[in-house]
Amino acid sequence: MTFKKDFKQQMVPEWEKEYMDYEGLKRILKEMKSSRQTKHNRSLQHRLKLERAFSGLHLKGSNQQREEDNEEQVIEVKTLEEEGGSKQLYKTNFHKLHEEGGEAEARLFQKLDEELNKVNAFYKDQVEAANHEFNLLSKQMEALVALRVKVKSPDAELKQIVSSPKETADQNHQQKDSMIGPEVDPVQQTNRNIHHHEEQAEEHNNYNRRDPLEILEHVKVDDSLQFPKSTIKKAFTDSSDNELSISKEELKKIEKQLRLVFVEFYQKLLHLKDYSFMNLSAFSKIMKTYEKRTSRAASAAYMTVVDNSYLGSSDEVNFLLEKVESTFIRNFTRSNHKKGRKLLRQKAKTEKQNITFFTGFFSGCFVALLVATIFRITSQQFIKKKKGTFYMENIFPLYSLFGYITLHMLVYAANTYYWKRYRVNYPFLFGFRAGTELDYREIFLLTSGHAVVALLCFLINLQIEMNSSSQQYKTVTELVPLILVVLVLLITFCPLNIIYRSSRFFFIRCLFRCICVRLADFFLADQLTSQFQAFKSVELYICYYGLGEHSRRQKKCHTRGIYNIQYFIVGIIPYWFRLAQCMRQFYEEEDINRAFNSLNYLSTITAMVFRTAFELKKGRSWKVLALVTSALAVLQNTYWDIVKDWGLLQRHSKNPYLRDKLILPHRSIYFIAMVVDVVLRISWMQLVFEMNWSPLRKVTIITVTSCLEIVRRGIWNFFRLENEHLNNVGNYRAFKSVPHPFSYYDDEKDKDE
Repeated sequence: MTFKKDFKQQMVPEWEKEYMDYEGLKRILKEMKSSRQTKHNRSLQHRLKLERAFSGLHLKGSNQQREEDNEEQVIEVKTLEEEGGSKQLYKTNFHKLHEEGGEAEARLFQKLDEELNKVNAFYKDQVEAANHEFNLLSKQMEALVALRVKVKSPDAELKQIVSSPKETADQNHQQKDSMIGPEVDPVQQTNRNIHHHEEQAEEHNNYNRRDPLEILEHVKVDDSLQFPKSTIKKAFTDSSDNELSISKEELKKIEKQLRLVFVEFYQKLLHLKDYSFMNLSAFSKIMKTYEKRTSRAASAAYMTVVDNSYLGSSDEVNFLLEKVESTFIRNFTRSNHKKGRKLLRQKAKTEKQNITFFTGFFSGCFVALLVATIFRITSQQFIKKKKGTFYMENIFPLYSLFGYITLHMLVYAANTYYWKRYRVNYPFLFGFRAGTELDYREIFLLTSGHAVVALLCFLINLQIEMNSSSQQYKTVTELVPLILVVLVLLITFCPLNIIYRSSRFFFIRCLFRCICVRLADFFLADQLTSQFQAFKSVELYICYYGLGEHSRRQKKCHTRGIYNIQYFIVGIIPYWFRLAQCMRQFYEEEDINRAFNSLNYLSTITAMVFRTAFELKKGRSWKVLALVTSALAVLQNTYWDIVKDWGLLQRHSKNPYLRDKLILPHRSIYFIAMVVDVVLRISWMQLVFEMNWSPLRKVTIITVTSCLEIVRRGIWNFFRLENEHLNNVGNYRAFKSVPHPFSYYDDEKDKDE
């Protein structure tokens, strides 16, 4: 892998604009190379003529002149201070400006200075923020230690805690000595040790002069972490009493929360360390390439400046990493270094070759089963028979549920592929735990496996239905769809660590939290709105198997009043979830856009009610109401998709009628996506224009329309998450914001003032 690809792959997506513009500098070097190549060819021809005339004497003098140029000073880098000396800027003076190609080289050093100043300023801001966050974590850790004293055994633990800092300092000093390798700069390591000893001495003095139990007088636990028992108890106690009362169960919950805070902070520090290393490597690569192409000795001088800058000389991140690691191991893993490092240093996900094998195997099986099913249906003209019409009208909708799920999984696999390709940080946006997210290959494996099982059951059912010699098993075989549903549910809720348990449980949690306001929760609720026909298929299962219609083989579901009521309710459930989410967001954030978004789902619910009424009762008035409400819902939702969710159609943006920042390289794709979204939204209305369709034609149109809606949702998914990712990039949100379990009364007073 070339350095260019490795540099781009190692970037934090949300910080991409703050990295050194490696590609821009490489372009300038290429321009220099092409111009020098042209001039070199001309010079070579001229030198050949001179060589013939003067026997090469002039060439020798030219070589001596080049060696003298190499020894001369090519650049001079000046350091400027701004903003009261808190910010340093670097400016390079190029002394060979009047030579051939000097303007391009001067432009290169000007670009290098801009990138160095940009990277240096960003890194310094992030390190200062990390120092501030570490101070907050130190206070959180003090409160946790004091709380452990109070909850567990105050007499024994207090003595241990008060005397522990000195022992901890000795242990940390020994640990650091063992970590020092032969490649560490002695001067830098000495400065680090001095800084560390000063910090340990200060911590030791703070512990000696302050009783840990006194800390709890200024601390309260976040309400979101308290159990209902504590909330009820708090309601019947004096609010002026600040005494902290925590049970052992609540203490474990607080420890778990704070442990997660430490892990996220440690990951941020690792990314900062990689940011420094990758940018320093990029500067070194550029200067070596420049020196190779120009034969000017400027690399050492400029890299000395880079190494002495804050980016290259600051050792605060390494110190914070060591400090966080030692604190985490001491307080959360009982000094078990192996376990502590395993929790902090999360391993990158490795690709497995068997996934590719089984994906290909299941895909081949699916194609073979699909071909066999098509030949089986067409060979005996099963569709044209009365028995075939009844089968497609009543049995096929039971299996269409699995078809909708398979198509949606396939669309999601395509989404993850393109998100990964265009560096949209979807694991962070969805809140996946590091290393547990499914990539497109794993999702496609589950999709192909699910499709094979569903299609195999459908083919078995179809074979028995068409074979007259197996009519005695017909009633039993109609239980196959129900068995398939039970099998899918058992796999989904299986507690064993098989078939991606962490992802299955994450899906279940999001499903039960569909009234919450996290991105993953309302993103899932939006997916459910495109599965409205699948919800109606679930209702058909209830009628077909719950009311015994499968044994009588008669279409009488709609003759039952309770079924029709449920038919109304089931169709609007996914839209109700999103309506509840928007109203909760409006209540908590007081953002009027949330209220407007809720009107979109309210209009869709109204349209679904009138469409269902028209489907059951017919009549011209119901049809008009269904048409009007559906048209209004389509207009509202299309506008919200394109303008709000995708952030497009901005008239004054850098990209006309799109937005300022785009990820895809071709702008035409965005216009095509907008047109496709409008067309597929309108296609959703065609079911209202029911024109004496035959039962088979009606089933076909419903199935195709539902599949098109799932495809439209897949297109919406990509651009919706792209817009969210770009918003995060603008605010440099690259890490999960985990709330701290403790808050200090003094800090709240300072904020109020």
